Amino acid sequence: MKFINLTPHTITLNDGSSFPTEGNARVADTYTRFNGCGICKVKHGEIEGLPEPKDNVTYIVSAMVLAAAKENGRTDVVAPATGHPECKRENGFITSVPGFVH
Repeated sequence: MKFINLTPHTITLNDGSSFPTEGNARVADTYTRFNGCGICKVKHGEIEGLPEPKDNVTYIVSAMVLAAAKENGRTDVVAPATGHPECKRENGFITSVPGFVH
């Protein structure tokens, strides 16, 4: 399996392997007006910079792009597991993640 990083940052895993950026997949969101409780809904727009699926290729994208891609039936995308308790942090910043979420 080949991973292609489409985030604007190098992704480093806890085992030391890293994936330099090879592009930047993005999604434009639109939001409804806030209701009386301060809550709005988000609708994911079109994804830019995400290639068509390829055999044995998984694209690393942001969590927002992952959500939009899954809504469109894509199964070849993952995002860094930045919320996982095994993330390594330094001075409050994530320096590596244990893997990916799907």
